[in-house]
Amino acid sequence: MERDTQLIIVRGAGDIATGTIYKLRRCGYPVLALETGYPTAIRRQVAFSEAVYEGSSQVEGMECLRISCFEEARGIWEQGAVPLLVDPDCKILEKVRPWALVDAILAKKNLGTNRRMADKTIALGPGFAAGEDVDLVIETQRGHNLGRIIGKGCASADTGTPGIIAGYGKERVIHSPATGILLGRARIGDRVEKGDTIAVIVTGQGEVPVEASLTGIIRGLIKEGIPVTKGLKIADIDPREKEWENCFTISDKARCIAGSVLEGLMYLEAREEKGEKRAPARGPL
Repeated sequence: MERDTQLIIVRGAGDIATGTIYKLRRCGYPVLALETGYPTAIRRQVAFSEAVYEGSSQVEGMECLRISCFEEARGIWEQGAVPLLVDPDCKILEKVRPWALVDAILAKKNLGTNRRMADKTIALGPGFAAGEDVDLVIETQRGHNLGRIIGKGCASADTGTPGIIAGYGKERVIHSPATGILLGRARIGDRVEKGDTIAVIVTGQGEVPVEASLTGIIRGLIKEGIPVTKGLKIADIDPREKEWENCFTISDKARCIAGSVLEGLMYLEAREEKGEKRAPARGPL
């Protein structure tokens, strides 16, 4: 089957990226995830990036295993799993050229991805121009256009405001009140009351408490022991207490975006098969 030779590299393995990785792997593509040495995913229970710290991570029955070199990837694919390599600078491209590359870092800016990296390139969210930086851009802002495939132009600019859930938006997200090392006092899935201490930030002057911003379920909490800077997003609370299981499954947003990535790749492949010429790529490899 040709599909099992069509290597897709996905930059990033946070919760949104994991939705894409999960779908592409289930569809039979060999997917290689790339991450930084210290990922700061909030929704860690549904982020393959946890494999950086633990050696492995499992999301909805699919396993992701950290590897030390590309040569180890084939054995992981044969298991039906996903290999993850710590390679934030995409140096793997010096050894292999993928069939497609997806930038799912969601940094709100381009950290170096360009159309020379693969014959098919897709980026998620703002910071990229479709037809210039990459072939396609996927809209990541919640609302009517979520998941829209953009062939020319950019995704919506980052508003800095989280999506509304049960009437709560910015209140759901908690940012670090200080710079230091985070120590957890609660776990993902725990029910908390507004004002409860869910973590502390250890600084040179002592401990700074991190309080729950509202009553609900801790949907995401950054990994304990991670250095954090003041203002960094470190937790997410879901006010819908009956939605406990959602803490451990891929979100509707991630699944929507993943479907758009798959559609985008099929579209680019069909265009290629028709002999349509791709505009010249620009930028260094």
